[in-house]
Amino acid sequence: MTVDRRTVLRSTARLAALTATGSLVAACGDSPAGTAHGPASFAAQVQPAHLSTAGPAATGLPAAPTGTPAAHPPAGATDAPPLAVNTPDEVVNGPRERREVALTFHGQGDPVLATAILAAAEQRGARLTVLAVGSWLDQQPQMARRILDGGHELGNHTQNHLDISTMPADQAHDEIAQCAERLQKLTGSIGRWFRPSAAQYATPMVREQAKLVGYQHCLSFDVDPRDYTDPGADVVQRRLLKAVSGGSVVALHMGHKGTADALPGILDGLAKLGLSAVTASQLCA
Repeated sequence: MTVDRRTVLRSTARLAALTATGSLVAACGDSPAGTAHGPASFAAQVQPAHLSTAGPAATGLPAAPTGTPAAHPPAGATDAPPLAVNTPDEVVNGPRERREVALTFHGQGDPVLATAILAAAEQRGARLTVLAVGSWLDQQPQMARRILDGGHELGNHTQNHLDISTMPADQAHDEIAQCAERLQKLTGSIGRWFRPSAAQYATPMVREQAKLVGYQHCLSFDVDPRDYTDPGADVVQRRLLKAVSGGSVVALHMGHKGTADALPGILDGLAKLGLSAVTASQLCA
């Protein structure tokens, strides 16, 4: 009898869920304010943070939004309140009382720029979350260990970075699963977080396929300085620092020189605001 890859991944995900005491919901915001966080070890990065079997009301999370917003907010939306809220299976931001933010990066592009971004963060004691595209890891497999060895966090941003929201469920599953296989092979873990490609928020179908692969939580964001449009380092820095607040999850992109040039100023600006950059898992611990 032939067992296909999807069957194996689904069985693995279900076994993991059972051994973790059953149905889990995101606990981003469960920890008290002021919890100290140092650089995460590799084991800490790939293990879920404290999770609860309680529903949204018990964890303090609002009910899920009834619709899925557009893939990207309109121009100027970074100055407005977030378009969605945390749900049991999707994190948009961390606890607002924390003086921490998560800088999350689309992992793709020139490895020299990616390495410069990691080094700039490390020089200032910052830790990043990189959501890698599987095809990038195929071309640059050394980047997986470089990210983790720097104390950062590595997650899944699909295999080919296509518009996952418009795909049939089986194709969406394969996009998530193929990237997860690369991560597993390179690091021994699929990582904690999945972020949908070409979308800010995951649709119900995408969230379901992510769970089947083994991701209990999708990672969205509430601050988007639109660095992928290459507006220049000064503009990226200004947009981000104007919109950010405690608990923010920021979306950035590794393959853009303006982003690499902006990062030192971003980190200095965050420090002036009394904010530090941690991984998404540390923010939600």
